[in-house]
This record gives sequence, C-alpha cells and structure tokens, in this order.
Amino acid sequence: MPQTTNFELPLPPGSPLPPETRRERIYRLGSSTNVSTFAQQQQQLPLDTASAYTQPDSNLPSPTDALTASVLTEHTSLNGGDLARSYGTLPPRRPTHKDSQQSFGEQRHSYNLPTNILRRSNSITIAQQQRGYSPSRLRNISSPFSRLSTRPISAYDPPLKSQEDSEGGDAKINGIRVWYSSFTSIDWLHDAIKDSLRFSRLRKRKSVRAKVRLYIDKSLGWIIVTIVGFLTAVVAFLVVRSEQLLFDWKEGYCVDGWGKSKRFCCPAEQTAGRMASPFLTRAEEELCSAWRPWSGALSSKHGLEGEIVEYASYTSIALLWALISCLLTLYLTNSTTFVTRKESGVVSAGPESKDKDPSNTVQPPQRKVMYYAAGSGIPEIKTILSGFVIHGYLGVRTLFTKSVGLALSVASGLSLGKEGPFVHIASCVGNIVSRIASKYELNEAKRREILSAACAAGVAVAFGAPIGGTLFSLEEVSYFFPPKVMWRSFFCAMIAAITLKMLDPFGTGKLVLFQVTYDKDWHAYELVPFLLLGVFGGAYGAYFSKLNYRWSKHVRGPTFLGRHPVVEVLLITTLTSVLCFLNPYTRMGGTELVYNLFRECRLGSHNSLCVANPGSWEHAAPIINAILTAMVVKGALTVVTFGIKVPAGIFIPTLGVGACAGRILGIMMEWLQVSNPNARVFASCGGDLDCIVPGLYAMVGAAAALSGVTRTTVSLAVIMFELTDTLTYAVPIMLSVLVAKTVADALEPKGIYDLVIELQGLPYLDYKHEYTWGNLQLSDVVVKEGITIRADEDNTVQSLSEKLLALVASGAHDSGFPILRKDGNDALGTRLVGYIGVGELEHGLSMVADTPDGLIKFQPSDVHDGASSVSSFAEPSQVYPSSEDPFDFSVYMDEAPLTLLDQSPMEMLHRFFVKLGARYVVVTDSDGLYEGIIEKKHWLAFLTDMEKKE
Repeated sequence: MPQTTNFELPLPPGSPLPPETRRERIYRLGSSTNVSTFAQQQQQLPLDTASAYTQPDSNLPSPTDALTASVLTEHTSLNGGDLARSYGTLPPRRPTHKDSQQSFGEQRHSYNLPTNILRRSNSITIAQQQRGYSPSRLRNISSPFSRLSTRPISAYDPPLKSQEDSEGGDAKINGIRVWYSSFTSIDWLHDAIKDSLRFSRLRKRKSVRAKVRLYIDKSLGWIIVTIVGFLTAVVAFLVVRSEQLLFDWKEGYCVDGWGKSKRFCCPAEQTAGRMASPFLTRAEEELCSAWRPWSGALSSKHGLEGEIVEYASYTSIALLWALISCLLTLYLTNSTTFVTRKESGVVSAGPESKDKDPSNTVQPPQRKVMYYAAGSGIPEIKTILSGFVIHGYLGVRTLFTKSVGLALSVASGLSLGKEGPFVHIASCVGNIVSRIASKYELNEAKRREILSAACAAGVAVAFGAPIGGTLFSLEEVSYFFPPKVMWRSFFCAMIAAITLKMLDPFGTGKLVLFQVTYDKDWHAYELVPFLLLGVFGGAYGAYFSKLNYRWSKHVRGPTFLGRHPVVEVLLITTLTSVLCFLNPYTRMGGTELVYNLFRECRLGSHNSLCVANPGSWEHAAPIINAILTAMVVKGALTVVTFGIKVPAGIFIPTLGVGACAGRILGIMMEWLQVSNPNARVFASCGGDLDCIVPGLYAMVGAAAALSGVTRTTVSLAVIMFELTDTLTYAVPIMLSVLVAKTVADALEPKGIYDLVIELQGLPYLDYKHEYTWGNLQLSDVVVKEGITIRADEDNTVQSLSEKLLALVASGAHDSGFPILRKDGNDALGTRLVGYIGVGELEHGLSMVADTPDGLIKFQPSDVHDGASSVSSFAEPSQVYPSSEDPFDFSVYMDEAPLTLLDQSPMEMLHRFFVKLGARYVVVTDSDGLYEGIIEKKHWLAFLTDMEKKE
C-alpha cells in the first residue's frame, strides 16, 4: 500500500470547508479590479469613522495580508476603517444597483483569475496541506456531482422536517441560515420559528421513546442551568482562594505551608477571639508565629530598614502579578488568535496584492483588536445578549484567562474588583455547558436564555445574593427575559449560592467577606443624611463616568499608553503601590476595606475605624482624615485603572468610595449626637449614646455610589438587603439609590457600562431609551438605491459573486440583498420576492463555484423541504440528495420578511427592531411596491447621529 503523507489527510468527519477555501472559491469567480473600483467609489464618500476597542496593532497583519496567514482568526472590529463604519456610527450608503452595473461593466463574465489571486491560490493550497487537508478537495471537477466531494461550509440550521412532518403540511420555514459570523446580529425571529418547529416535531410523535425524548427536552434547560450554577460556584471558589493567597504573598508567607493565606495560616486557638472578623489585626498578626512577613525573612533588622524591605517586596510582587495578568490577557485572549470555522470567508479577509496600485485589490473592512479577558465584560455581555455575535468571547480560553488573570490583578492591589468579572466568567461557563445540547448549540436565541441565567449566578456568587442576581440579570444585562428565563435564572443563582456556601471560600461560613448584621433600627431624622448620601453617590457616579470616559478616549487611546498597554499597567501598578502602601486603609484589599467600613463598633471590637470617644472631635478627626484620604486616593486611582488591559471590575472600588463617604458622615452624626444627647432632633434616641450606627451610613453610601456609577436600582437594593440579612434598612437604601440615580441621570445620562459601549463602538440597541422623533419620517432613513437581486433576470454564479464582493468591500458585511421581480410586463415598479443574507449567499455560491456560468434560481414556494436545511455535522450525501438542485437558492431566502408601509410612524419601526429583534425591515408603498430597506446597523447608526444632534 502506498504510504500516506500528512499532505493527503482528509478533513475530519463532518468538518466544513475552512473559510480560506471558501474565500478562494469566491474570489476565483469575482473580478478583483471591478470590485475594487466600486470600493474606491465608496472610499470617496465623506465618512466620520469611529474607533472600536483599541487602535490597530501595527505588529498584526492586516486583513489584506496573505491568505496563508491565520485567516480563521477573528480580527475584531466594529470599525471598517476608511471603507466602512463601525457599529454605532452612520455607515456608508449601500451600494446601488446603478453603481454595481457601472463597476461590473463589460467584465461581468470574465472568469480569468487575476495574477494576484493566482498567487494567493497557490499559497492557499500549501497552507491547507500543512493543516492536513487533502489537495483533491480543492480541485475543479467538471462532473455535475463534483460539488458533493467537498463538504459544505458550516450551516446553522439542522434538518427541521422529515417526511412524516411534510405529510402534515403545517411545518414551514423562512429560509435556512448559516452560522453567524463574528460581529453580526442574530435573527431572533428565525430562531424562534426554528425552535417552535423543533418542539412541534417532538410533540407529534406518540411513541414511548418520543415521549421520553420530549420530557428530556423540557428538562434540558433545568439540567443545564443546574450544571452552570454548580460550575460557576466552583470557579468562583478557586478564584477567591487564589486571590487571597496571592494578595497575602505581597506581605509575607505562612511557615506551615506556602499554600495558606494569612487568615488560614494562624492556629485556631490564636484566632478564637476574632471569630466576628475574618481579618487579622496588626496585634493578631504579631501573635501569629506561623505568619512570617518578608521583612523578617529577608532582614533581621526592624525600623526603617524593615519598612523598606516590606515596601520593596510589596511593590515588586504587585508588579509581578499585574504583569502576568496583563500578558495573559494580551496574548491569550487577543481576538486575532481565535480560530473558528463559523466565519464568513469573504468578510474576514481579502486577497493580497503585492502591487502598489490599490485598484488591483479588494480592501474589505479592517478590523481592530480587542482583548476578550480585559475589563469587567459586562458591556460586552449586554451586547451579546442583545443579539450580537463575538466568537470566542465566551470560550474556554477566555474563561481560563479571565479566571487566572482576575485573581492576579486583584491580588496586585490595583483599584479594581472581582465581582463584576464574575458575570463574564459565569457567562463563559453557561456558553460552554450549553454546547452539550443541539437545542442550544444550534439556536443562538435559545442559548441566550442560558446566558441570562448564568449572569444571575455570577452576581449570586459575587455578593451571596441569588435574588439580587436574578434581578440584576433582568434589570441590567438581559435583553430578552420571559418568565421561563426568570425562573431558571433564579434556580441557577440558588444552585450557585448553595454550592459556594458549602465550599466556604472564606472559612467563615459566609458567602462574602463584607456580609454584616446590625441590631439597631434607624430613626426618622436620619433620612436627611441618607438623602445627602444619595446626592453624593449620584454626583460621584456621574463625574466618575465622565472622567473615566474622557481618560479612555483622550488620554489612553491616542497616546503612548494606548499603544503600549503593558507599560500602562506597570505604571498604574507602581503608582497604586506608592500611594496605597503608607495608608493602612488604602493598603488593605478592597473587600477588607468595605468590610471594616460596614462593621459596627461594639464593645471589644478591634475595628480601627471605631472612635474611642465619639463625643471628642480630637479622637474623631484623625480617623475622618484617614478615611477621607483613602476615599480620594481610591476614587482617583479607579478613574485611571478601569479600562486597562487586565480583568477588572468596578463594583468593589465604587462600594469602597461610597462606604468611605458614608462612614465619614456617620462618624460626624455620631459626634453630634453624643455631644448633644438632649437635643430635640435626637429625642427619639432616648439618651442612648449608641443610637447611631456609622456602619449603616457606610452601607447606604456604598449603595448610592454604586447606583450612581452603574444606574442599577431595584437589583442593587435587593443585593444590599441580602448582605445585611434584614429588611430593616430597606427605606434608607431605597431612598439613597433612587436619589443617586436621579442626580446621576441629570448630570450624565449614561452610566459607566453605556459609556463603555459607546467608547468601544458596540452595536447595542438600548430598548430602555425613549426617542423623540419630531418630523422624522421613514424616508429619512430608508436605503432606496442599494444593490438588489432581480429574480426575473439571469443571475449567474459569476454575477452574484461580484455583487457579493462589492457589498462586502463597501463594509456592509452584516447585511444582504433584497430579491425583487418586475411588477407586471409594463410596470416600472418592483415587488419583493424575498431576502438573502451575505452569509447565506456566500454559502450557496461556494457550493457551485465550479460552475461560474450556472444560472441561480430564486423560486419562492409555500413549503421548502427540510432536507435542504444544511447541517454542519451532516455528510454531503445527506445534505444534498440527487433530487436537490444546488443552483436553486430559494432555500436560503427569507420569504416572509418584515415589511412596513412608507407612511408608518418611526416608533413602529423602532419597535420592530427592539421588540421583535428584526435584522432588517423592508419598506413598501401603498401598492405594495418595493421602496427600500432599513437594516439594524443603519438604524442604530441613525439613532446615534440623531442623539448627537440633539
């Protein structure tokens, strides 16, 4: 037998063709010169491009580099450079049919491959051989069935209809879909229809086996959210324990074992007196002989030299943790390193030309780089749950990097928290677990139900608040939240909280370190200081959001810091160590600071924030000054820290700043009450000198500050109730939260997450926002002269490929083509037949690329056979039986597109996109004739420009 080399290895069973192969087949059909001419026409349009995420990395290959480069990678971009607009900005006008005819010209049927494409084709073959693909799969075979020798590209829809179903005649589909590419929107309506048909198919069968399968299908969602809740708690436990150990290593190590953090190092008999607090005081640290500081290990001297050793070790280890976290984020979650076969071939990259003449090259939209593990992830999760696709953002590698990098970044002492990123971590777990079932793997809308439940579990393990987590998912993150999703979210959060309680990450029996309990009630006169804390929280939240936005946009982005994220992380870590080491309240971790600010001052308490003599200003002033210093330092550092290229949350730093303000006000109120116990305003205290609880003021201030930054209300109040295990303080917290949101909205309409979405150019359509349309009409936004496909004309594989490349070169990679026919023999108008997306058209063309003269048919019918729903796991013989015509693209058409009359109000159009999740809406006149189309990205860009003009 002849020896088989690695160059002849076939594709794995069920694997689709890689995007570079599909691209080569499409570009072999299209004319590079003609398409680039059209692209140049688009380039001359006045565009106001906006940046997305970060500036392009000069060391990374551009999308027009060789196709042998990793074209399976995701070059993130919500910005198309000079040829296309990012989401959130007005994109270029759609290519018109007139433009396409001019650009295609006489070379419409020119099938000769340009020289630069030939060079690319040769390198593609080499690259595929190196990957183990058989060269025979790239050959052009003249046989009409040669297309069956190559596997189809990934398809999103599995077969939905069997012969048994077709006899019933009630199963209809609105066209099949291929996998969504990165940075495109999902079709909510199609996914809802597909799931309805799948469920209807299960219910029709009456056998015992079918009934068991139906029961399993109904229970599958509950099983998955149970697994998600359990795994989320396990990951959170590992992150918390790792962060504790790494944070304490900055100050010393445990002699009994390097794997023990400070609170687990000391023997139980030495810590019996501190069971009320999970943290060691300075006196307790000195009594704990098992814990050895670095000053004692590296130097036998005390005093100044010992302090220098402690400072050097503290700073060095902090820099090391921050550096490792940053490097992991940059090199493991760089968007250009994620490989997937679900990408479109023609959108991800274009052919390279070594000629200097740009007219010989198609320049597709150039994507910019994003780092999936950086930041909190909540803005991106909000965008994904609204129907946007980012392949790899919720994958295994991102989960690993986010978890490890989060423990390192928090342990470095940076002014950031780990609670927000738990939402991203839980979403990664939810996305990974949902892949075990095709019900969620092959339906993006259904998968987002699991992600909503996962978000609730993330907040539950962050704050020990399963009810608050469910409400946070509803209020802040989720876009589609029916009652079924709410129940599953609550159940998932409960499982996560129970699991974390059993794991006991802190060794205290509590879910969070700053969980406290108060035994005193509040008084009516305290509503005034609570109201002042609400005003402070709103003002702080608004100006913090403004400053962080301006720092990110005008300082971090265009300067040296934006081009060298590692240097930025090291500089900010050094600055943090210098400013925080000397002050005991800034030196401690964010969670420990919040806990000490929340604590009550009881007899025998070791809390250094308690005033020995509350009635003496001499005793209160030093503590107030120390807390005020900590508040200013923490607030300033958080402004410049949030947004650096490490996993970072905003919850704990914000809670710390608000708690500092509340504690200061509480100490001042306590001083007033003790100094004037007989004052009329304090009559309700009845002479009790412990009437006022400064820790309660700290909690109210923390809630107000967090509400001002994130603009959450109900879920935040419930989280605070769960932290205190009582509803006694419901009114103070509710009052401060509502006042904080009102003040913050008046000063800055957008919260920090909305500003991050705007800064990064994410395509998030906010369903909560209300617009004033005034005199605007549909004609102000409709695209009337876009490229279309005429079903009553001859459409060859060649001509459709040229149209596809022209549309992609213009930057409209998340759009498609209306399919029209003439209205009568002598009529001038056209009627809508259907709609086909870019991905679906590319799918079909790649299957018939060996026959460029073949005529493509668009013949709508009442019912399409479900066998044409291509599955990425199906064998070619199962996908295209001999009776199937591969040149009939009717199966890819959406034959029931949403339509609106041109006289419809703007609010109705907005509801179509917001409530129905439409990707596009077709506009017709009163006679039903085609007027134009409005796609989701154009609508979003229109709203953004309208807001800027207001």
